[in-house]
Amino acid sequence: MLRIEHLTKTFGDKVAVDDLSLHIAPGEIYGFIGHNGAGKTTTLRSVVGIQSFDSGEITIAGIPLRSDPLACKRQIAYIPDNPDLYEFMSGIKYLNFIADIFGVPSDVRSARIADYAARFELTADLAQPISAYSHGMKQKLAIISAWLHEPKLILMDEPFVGLDPKASFLLKGMMREHCDKGGAIFFSTHVLEVAEKLCDKVAIIKQGRLIRSGTMEEVKGDESLEEVFLELEAE
Repeated sequence: MLRIEHLTKTFGDKVAVDDLSLHIAPGEIYGFIGHNGAGKTTTLRSVVGIQSFDSGEITIAGIPLRSDPLACKRQIAYIPDNPDLYEFMSGIKYLNFIADIFGVPSDVRSARIADYAARFELTADLAQPISAYSHGMKQKLAIISAWLHEPKLILMDEPFVGLDPKASFLLKGMMREHCDKGGAIFFSTHVLEVAEKLCDKVAIIKQGRLIRSGTMEEVKGDESLEEVFLELEAE
């Protein structure tokens, strides 16, 4: 579903991502772990095509990002760590706008919006302007918009920040549901307990370099993910 081969990105003298290679198969929830400034967000932004990169290749569902970025973007959804929504729109207008971009038929979008809004208890608020939403409500709206066109690959940057426990539980269920249907998810997180329980595979990045990756069992062995992460950080 996603192949990152020898990805490198610099900002002046700083190497943000250093020769990173990572493969994510259909059906996998893949966690991306590292401290602030490790290169997680730069990697995610490169994959979704909103951040140029210096060298390497990115392929999404068999499509090279460099040669056909539009076809790649049809296959994905991206939720940044601080969703920047059009606040002058109402929630329902925003969702319809996203559905228009991806060509989701009106009957299909209506059913999906009704389903996801009900799950997140957002139905009554869809008529309100997004400017009146709390951070958590904006996060829920961003999640619904990401799932709306049934993308093959969903990328999320710290998706659980700002969500209440019920919404977090719902999102975890939706992530597993999406992957059980053959999709894939690649997300960064600081919440190591969530990653340990939820992810099929995990990658740990430090100063732009991949230092450990594989199945959860391969990465952590008999220790907790938190213990492994702290040991690798110390090294």
